[in-house]
Amino acid sequence: MTRLGLGLLVGLSLVAQQPAAPKKAVPSNDPRLAAGLATAEALWKSGDFEGASKAFGAIVVADPANANYRVRWGQLFFERFNPGEATKLYLEALAIDDKNPQAWLGLAEVQAEEFNSKASEAADKALALDPKLYKAHEIKARMALEDDDHKTAAAECDEALKIEPNAVQAIAIHASVDLLADKPSTWTAKIANRAEGFDTIAHFFVLNRRYEDGIDYYRKAIAADPKLWRAHAQLGVNLMRLGLAGEARTELELCYENHYRDAATVNTLRLMDTYVDYKTYESPGIVLKLHKKEDEALRPYFEAEIRRAMAVFEKKYQHKLPQPVQVEVYPNHEDFAVRTMGMPGLGALGVTFHGISGNAIAMDSPSGRPPGQFHWASTLWHELSHMYILSLTNDRVVRWFTEGLAVHEETATIPDWGDRITPDIIIAIRDKKLLPVAEIDRGFIHPKFPEQVIVSYFEAGKMCDYIAKRWGEGKLLDIAREFAKNRPTVDVIRDQLKIEPEAFDKDFLADLEKETEVTVKNFKEWTTGLGEVNKLARATPPDNDAIVTKGRALEFFYPDYVEAGNAYVLVAKALLAKGDKPGAMAEYAKYSKNSGRDADTIKAYADLLKESGNSTQAEKELERLNAINPLDRNLHERLGALYLATNQAPLAAREFGAVVALNPIDVAGSHYNLAMAFKAQGLIDKAREETLTALEAAPDFRPAQKLLLQLESAAEPKK
Repeated sequence: MTRLGLGLLVGLSLVAQQPAAPKKAVPSNDPRLAAGLATAEALWKSGDFEGASKAFGAIVVADPANANYRVRWGQLFFERFNPGEATKLYLEALAIDDKNPQAWLGLAEVQAEEFNSKASEAADKALALDPKLYKAHEIKARMALEDDDHKTAAAECDEALKIEPNAVQAIAIHASVDLLADKPSTWTAKIANRAEGFDTIAHFFVLNRRYEDGIDYYRKAIAADPKLWRAHAQLGVNLMRLGLAGEARTELELCYENHYRDAATVNTLRLMDTYVDYKTYESPGIVLKLHKKEDEALRPYFEAEIRRAMAVFEKKYQHKLPQPVQVEVYPNHEDFAVRTMGMPGLGALGVTFHGISGNAIAMDSPSGRPPGQFHWASTLWHELSHMYILSLTNDRVVRWFTEGLAVHEETATIPDWGDRITPDIIIAIRDKKLLPVAEIDRGFIHPKFPEQVIVSYFEAGKMCDYIAKRWGEGKLLDIAREFAKNRPTVDVIRDQLKIEPEAFDKDFLADLEKETEVTVKNFKEWTTGLGEVNKLARATPPDNDAIVTKGRALEFFYPDYVEAGNAYVLVAKALLAKGDKPGAMAEYAKYSKNSGRDADTIKAYADLLKESGNSTQAEKELERLNAINPLDRNLHERLGALYLATNQAPLAAREFGAVVALNPIDVAGSHYNLAMAFKAQGLIDKAREETLTALEAAPDFRPAQKLLLQLESAAEPKK
């Protein structure tokens, strides 16, 4: 099957196909406009969406001052997978008539679908203009429940039902409030057999990572209306999330064949077509899926890290996963985004899907991001923490806690792993933008400023750090077990920490502000100073004394900053220029300790360590880079040589094996190095095989010829 486009491609070109504007506008009461509107509506109803759009375009051109025509045209675009064009038309309608309630309602619908916090404001404006627009209350109810605010969600549903007793979304959201709390609900019976209601319930289960329940309700929606293609599409996407690719493809192809071709459907089918390029490796408790172009290089590192993390979490959480964990690694970030959301453009690095019938962790490959920007091992631990906590709590854990705990785990085992505090986070702390623990979930779902999702991850992680510091690491497991009972955050905080949520917020913020006080207080000076020091470093010649003095002050102001232009590297280079190698090594050590990830910088540090006789620490530094980019051939060559020189032959073989897997330029030399590592372990047959491969590539390669003679002699039986 050929995937011709994303969503309804004709929707992207229809605006350009509008009829030319008439020389004279048609009077608004002209019967031809009413006839044109009737034609557009009839074509829409019949499924001729392109024809309907052309008809709407014609009447908009004929009567450009009529806001309602643009609103209705926008509703067509919204229904047919083009929210961008719908938004444009709603805004055009509001430019004509800013008191058009349907335009505000349409804008609220689009924004709510995109999890835009401004949707609530648009819904309020619609209600102010027309208090009978019950759908605006439904939108506000949906947003409240997405933020885990059950009380507000129920209240908005009640307002909608006062206006329209049969409002199906309000009924379904009421039912969702009960079902998410594991309570029997009388509201489900009131849905009757309306598929849209079951579809809404499914949405909330999926949003709360209860994929099995979501799938059940999508099936109920389809049983009520077999032609509700949206439910078919979401069923397919969520089956895919749990690794049930066969049934997922059936549902998605059914949508495609029936002309329901939203972006999620088309993109997911396209992704499935690429799976022939992946290899699957199964071992006890693990299913690892890697792209063929990098599977041999990545497999040893991923399998070892998965097993190490599982061993730690199994002991720490006192829980064993009941089924193997599937880890899928995507070299193309947009493929990963489609795998998780059905849509490209996802900013995350990894996502976990857990259910009884299947589970999966999907994540970027180290090749999916620019080198140094992605710590794949830290991401893997983050997602495996999710898998264990979701399994332990039967998917009942609240968002802030599972995300915060996963962030906590990134550094709990290896302190230099997790992401450091960013300038955006410093600004949020300075400007008092952190959320109370009872409301923090909305920072993940409906952010009110662009960086709020990142800030919420940081804040949730720091909350878990604070709990572990004040009440002990075991308290985090106690809290997880309480969430397994499907209890709200405020109750769990009171019962487990013996403190009111408001008091927790006060104490936590005081602790965080003390921890970040120097950075926040000096942030403006640091920002200015960093620019000045970088300017000094670019000067000819650079003022190395000033760089060292000013740079060290910047390190004190903001020790977590290890990104481009950071003070540690500038000071280290300045000290090297002054001939102070021990001082430079000390700077590089601080950079590494604070999670600096630039490969060239760490390699330079490792070279200094080796030169000073500290090969053990040099190995540790280079090993850090394997957790960042194990596709770096030069890294493996350096580390392999170090391990071989320090009599760690198995590790040397792992590193030289990675070089061979990465299609090296020096084929003979790479296989020779691997042969030497095998020889050092006494694996004569493997060493001979690699030596012969080296000689096939370069028959006159004398070191390999000599090694082969040694191996043949070693293999001869003793007389």
